Amino acid sequence: MSNIGTQENLFASLGLSSSDNAVSRGTNKANELGLNTFLKLMVTQLNNQDPFKPMENGDFLAQIAQFGSVTGLEQLNQNFESLASSITSGQALQAGSLVGREVLAPVDTGYLMPGSSLSGQVNLEQSSPQVTLRVTDQVGQLVREMPLGTAPSGKLNFSWDGIDDGGEAVPPGLYSIHIEAIQNDRAVDLQTQMFSKVESVNLSGGNGLTHNLEGLGPVSFNNVQQIY
Repeated sequence: MSNIGTQENLFASLGLSSSDNAVSRGTNKANELGLNTFLKLMVTQLNNQDPFKPMENGDFLAQIAQFGSVTGLEQLNQNFESLASSITSGQALQAGSLVGREVLAPVDTGYLMPGSSLSGQVNLEQSSPQVTLRVTDQVGQLVREMPLGTAPSGKLNFSWDGIDDGGEAVPPGLYSIHIEAIQNDRAVDLQTQMFSKVESVNLSGGNGLTHNLEGLGPVSFNNVQQIY
């Protein structure tokens, strides 16, 4: 079809270019369709169409619009990937600054250092006439039971000084703290949050950005409630 002209003239009429810039945006991958390849296929289609049944202008423009939409989605995905990378980098900088500091995380186990104590916090949805703290060792044996008395609704801080029910100091190690509150005439176990020191930060784990807490191991950065 002589009225179509050369491939370069067609590109120019579409506001496009078949120069190195267009080629550079193409692709050599078998499973991908680049701009240059798409335009070559379009020109081939026009050159080989039935002259008695030429392509409708609407069909021609629809193909261009469809390819433009795919290209726009690809660019949008690249922008989202760049944004996600920036967010991760910002989290890494923030998490790195926490090394050596204490954080409040939703765990019920803490590492008792010599001469130190374990402390944390629970949240009561309603007031309780009786709250009890129980400490167990690694094998589940009860070490200490402490009545905390009545408590209003809201946050309740607690602390255990490392002394067992016999008045003796327990050896260093891992201990679990369970908080029980009487609410509506029944015992309710509360979610314990413990204060722990951040030893290091892990960026390469399968669970995303994590903090390694002293004696406890990794805890997700998103689970950190407070920083001290």
